[in-house]
Amino acid sequence: MTGLVYKSTGSWYTVKSEQGDFIECRMKGKFRIKGIKSTNPIAVGDIVDYELEESSDVVTGTINNIHERKNYIVRKSVNLSHQMHIIASNIDRVFLLITINNPPTTFNFIDRFLVTAEAYGIETVLVFNKIDTFDEATLDEQLYMQHVYQEIGYKCLRVSSTEMKGIEELKEMMIGKVSMFSGHSGVGKSTLVNAMEPSLHLKTKTISEASKQGQHTTTFAEMYDLSFDARIIDTPGIKGFGIVDMDAAEISGYFPEFFKLKDQCKFNNCLHKEEPHCAIKKALEKDEIAWSRYNSYLKILEGDDENYRIDSYDEDRKASDETRK
Repeated sequence: MTGLVYKSTGSWYTVKSEQGDFIECRMKGKFRIKGIKSTNPIAVGDIVDYELEESSDVVTGTINNIHERKNYIVRKSVNLSHQMHIIASNIDRVFLLITINNPPTTFNFIDRFLVTAEAYGIETVLVFNKIDTFDEATLDEQLYMQHVYQEIGYKCLRVSSTEMKGIEELKEMMIGKVSMFSGHSGVGKSTLVNAMEPSLHLKTKTISEASKQGQHTTTFAEMYDLSFDARIIDTPGIKGFGIVDMDAAEISGYFPEFFKLKDQCKFNNCLHKEEPHCAIKKALEKDEIAWSRYNSYLKILEGDDENYRIDSYDEDRKASDETRK
């Protein structure tokens, strides 16, 4: 039998059958997927084959095969730096939720996420949430951040779950697709899903005023069927985003504005650091590329993964201010 993984708790997987039934399944033995060193061999969004097992009154299943994935999005495992964690698979579109200071989302975090999504061929839409809470300074920061990414070509939305602003536009982009919501803890992923589909009653928590950090409410990634012909994968909040297995020469190719200029560099293997006649650095000097993006690129290039869980919000904010002078 074939089904779709809706939830993964590490040892049990909730699989929806082709008939629409939900079956709790275990994994048969140890899966080894070629080329993937993952802490979780089966992810939400996977299409799997399974066999039913009847023990007492409970019907469970055993997963014995994972179908080839069209894509997946990964991050470096927090505890095992040489392995990766598959967040979800077979995704049509990712919505990265961003808040300015409640909690703060940094340029570096956004760029690391976008680079990974670009590498795995997943379209990302940036969703600026909680716009109803902005004062003048916060609004200025949000509009600047939005400008940076719209200039590159990323679709941006501005939403408010409490005032239902931008919700209909968001829903329209999800119709007929498998979408994933991601972002820091506390950016309002579950609240936003509840605003679109109140009957789900997903758990939500408030931001800690002491740390301005969100509290984890979603423990495991989980997919939900929505009433307007859409599926959403709600994911646990991410503190940092570790980049997985990228060669230095390929990283700039996942920055769309860098990629457009790469062939104008004097050297084919230009890393856009110290090399002469570099088109990216020239564009940076002319304010045609945002300093925040170049700063993120250098951090990824230099393998600055020792600190990838630490938000450098103030540093990125100062860099963006310098760009605007």
